[in-house]
Amino acid sequence: MSFNYLQKMPSPEDIKKELPLSDNGKAVKEKRDKEIADIITGKDDRFLAIIGPCSADNEDSVLEYISRLAKVAEKIKDKVLVVPRIYTNKPRTTGEGYKGIATQPDPMGKPDMIAGLKAMRHMHIRAIEEYGLSAADEMLYPENWVYVDDLLSYVAIGARSVEDQHHRLTVSGFDVASGMKNPTSGDFSVMLNSVYAAQHPHHFTFNGYEVETSGNPLAHTILRGAVSKHGNTTQNYHYEDLMRLIEMYDKMDVVNPATIIDANHSNSGKQFKQQIRIVHEVMHNRRFSLDIHNLVKGVMIESYLVEGNQKISDHQTYGQSITDACLGWEDSEKLLYEIAEQA
Repeated sequence: MSFNYLQKMPSPEDIKKELPLSDNGKAVKEKRDKEIADIITGKDDRFLAIIGPCSADNEDSVLEYISRLAKVAEKIKDKVLVVPRIYTNKPRTTGEGYKGIATQPDPMGKPDMIAGLKAMRHMHIRAIEEYGLSAADEMLYPENWVYVDDLLSYVAIGARSVEDQHHRLTVSGFDVASGMKNPTSGDFSVMLNSVYAAQHPHHFTFNGYEVETSGNPLAHTILRGAVSKHGNTTQNYHYEDLMRLIEMYDKMDVVNPATIIDANHSNSGKQFKQQIRIVHEVMHNRRFSLDIHNLVKGVMIESYLVEGNQKISDHQTYGQSITDACLGWEDSEKLLYEIAEQA
């Protein structure tokens, strides 16, 4: 057989019963869900800063990062709503390499999907319960949604998933803000078609059921740059790109036109320090143009305790990325205060 069935996965109900969110945690998430929704819809003029490690590979270092982030978030909350990235699944272009804590709780160990689900849920719960910060995660595998739907306040659909029908339809059933990235080709129309699909009702199969969804009016775009047919990175956060997106949004039958700028990936050419310059350009364009101010609701930044990245080994640097390179804490803290000054 092509499939070797190793073990039956536990139900979402079983996982949630084993790792429940407290009533206080539920109230924290509900409040933050509404705050993020109000920013996306324009009811709240604050700015979103979705920031954190490329991949949440280690609970201790991720939670230490979030403990620092929570202190800054409190100081700038009148201008900026901080959403930590707790990305528990890591897409791999070739299918090889570390796929995230949800698959591989120990980066040096073997995959363990059940332990991974528990590790994923445990980390998100701690961020909410201990620091009052419900987080963003990438929904690389739509089936994971039912294991964390009571925890996440923001969902991202990646560049390799945004064209997938199952992802689009699943997002139409989410009840939180969901960003659809442009594909690696950079085609805005693909991204906008995905937003359109996610905002409208659908009838399909999901998690072993025939389901209907009501549509997600909080679905929006994320600009992450692109790769040309020659393998060169191209950026799409500039003034001209944003004006083009506004024009294309105007022709679509969608509500709440909004975008988030991903400052890393192809926008930075994976030169992580460039995220600082890119964020400042985005903030400048928001001040220059009211249309861009109304369109751009936030930025996405890859950041960790220690800047750069490293290979997986038995002598890893604590708090440094084992996937894409990230800003270090000092630069990140300074950048968040600068965003607040310019928002």
